[in-house]
Amino acid sequence: MSWGTELWDQFDNLEKHTQWGIEFVERYNKFVKDRTEIEISYAKQLRNLSKKYQPKKNSREEEEQRYTSCQAFLAILNEINDYAGQHEVIAENMSGLIFAELSRYIQELKQERKLHFQEGRRAQQHIESCWKQLENSKRRFERDCKEAERAQQHFEKMDNDLNVTKADVEKARQQAHTRHHMASESKTEYSNVLQNFNKEQHEHYYTNIPNIFQRIQDLDERRIVKIGESMKTFSEVDRQVIPIIGKCLDEITKAAESIDEKHDTQLVIEAFKSGFEQPGDVEFEDFSQPMKRTVSESSLSNSRSDGKQESKGGKSKGKLWPFIKKNKLMSLLTSPHQPPPPPPSCSSPSAVPNGPQSPKQQKEPLSHRLNEFMTSKPKIHCFRSLKRGLSLKLGSGPEDFSNLPPEQRRKKLQQKIDEINKEIQKESDQKDGLMKMKDAYIKNPQLGRPETVDPKLAEIEQTIEKLRQESQKFEAWLAEVEGRLPVRTDQPRRPSEMHELQSTAVNNCAQDRESSPDGSYTEEQNQDPELKVAAQCEFDDEFDDEEVLAAIGTCKAMYPFEGQNEGTIAMAEGETLSVIEEDKGDGWTRVRRNEDEEGYVPTSYVEVYLDRNTKGAMTYI
Repeated sequence: MSWGTELWDQFDNLEKHTQWGIEFVERYNKFVKDRTEIEISYAKQLRNLSKKYQPKKNSREEEEQRYTSCQAFLAILNEINDYAGQHEVIAENMSGLIFAELSRYIQELKQERKLHFQEGRRAQQHIESCWKQLENSKRRFERDCKEAERAQQHFEKMDNDLNVTKADVEKARQQAHTRHHMASESKTEYSNVLQNFNKEQHEHYYTNIPNIFQRIQDLDERRIVKIGESMKTFSEVDRQVIPIIGKCLDEITKAAESIDEKHDTQLVIEAFKSGFEQPGDVEFEDFSQPMKRTVSESSLSNSRSDGKQESKGGKSKGKLWPFIKKNKLMSLLTSPHQPPPPPPSCSSPSAVPNGPQSPKQQKEPLSHRLNEFMTSKPKIHCFRSLKRGLSLKLGSGPEDFSNLPPEQRRKKLQQKIDEINKEIQKESDQKDGLMKMKDAYIKNPQLGRPETVDPKLAEIEQTIEKLRQESQKFEAWLAEVEGRLPVRTDQPRRPSEMHELQSTAVNNCAQDRESSPDGSYTEEQNQDPELKVAAQCEFDDEFDDEEVLAAIGTCKAMYPFEGQNEGTIAMAEGETLSVIEEDKGDGWTRVRRNEDEEGYVPTSYVEVYLDRNTKGAMTYI
């Protein structure tokens, strides 16, 4: 079927139909554009969603990635990101293969349609012009025929009238002849115009219009085919990404199946295991005779051997301080914890009837202090809590991680050693590169001078040596935790620091006891006596071992000092001692006697002479 033969007289309707067809293509193209924008927006939202829930760096979420469930969730976020990328691919393909192509095709379609209908309008105008010419020729022929007939009738009338002159008759005869001649010419012209019109009309309706309508029909058919191809491409764009989207979904399923609950629970154990044993049974405390119990069971005037026998023979109250020596507990309970005493008002002790003023303050009876202390806070956590108190004094994060439980401390130390080893490897690689550069300079001096590399090599070697020393230090601490080396020793502390540390430790001990669910002793209840003795030795070494320091001067005692407090040393008036540490602003000076006895004395009690090679000579009076 052809529009040229079937719709030869439907020019206007075909014009409307083709215009609707173009508008339909434009509507479909706008639909594709909106779909593209939706895909882009959806992909962007998916990427933002994946980014929002990604673990933050240097945060707790990054540490949580050890768990398989968190790793699975991270894998899902990555797959969602890839899933978003496939939607971006859909949007890109739809935009390039459909929207852009249809936009270009619509412009071509409009231009071609315009040309075809302009040609059809010209054909219509031409046939209408031929028709008008035929009508004019026909009307002129009709008019000439009528005038010729009237002229003939007038001539016959004049010829039959006897009163009309011969000249008038002749004139009427010539006029009638002229009119007949004009009618004959109009007839010939009308016949020619009619033949031409019929020819033009036949050509118009059987050749020109069918050809134009056929081209318009072809245009519309191509438009319909293009729409079908675009719709097919629309589905193919989605179909192309289905395998990749399926892989994303398969990876999500795989990530979900990789979750291992046993592994995660084991990680919880490794993360929070302290290494301590469970607490033992709570002891019965008989408060019916507190004074008798205090004197008989907790007196610190007994010898160390008596305390051991009591701990072996029965569950005595001495267990409250399993690692603290008697003299240290005495310092905790009886030390006045005051600043250094001021010097006596007189210049000589003989001026005072009872001798110089004693640096000590009057103490309450020991039994009263013990009774009050144990009644208000009967249990402490001993070594661990005291260590926690020391760490609070020194800082929230000690370098050796001594504030952590053993298991956690071991992991932190191992992690630190690994980090240092990585730094050593990095510096070693850099050193190897510089050595190769130096060799190249030696072989080819034009490249550079070999000695220019030496400073950098020396700097790297120093850095490597420092890192190795750091590594050895942490390895020693790790060995200490694992029981391969003796417990490390700390520097002795000043009396003022000892007072603050001991107070913090005792308070932390009491707080730990109160924060415990049953208020009981929470560690090392069931240890063997041998382990307790080893722990006691370890704790004693923490405070008793000292590092030998060189003397920086001498001092002369201006007044006698009894040295009853922890960390102090007694001295007699006029005695000369070696100074090994200056006054740090707290009123105490560290001195040594006979290379084996050290301690602190009040700075105001001595006259200090420092060596010139260490510091200018100074005198404290």
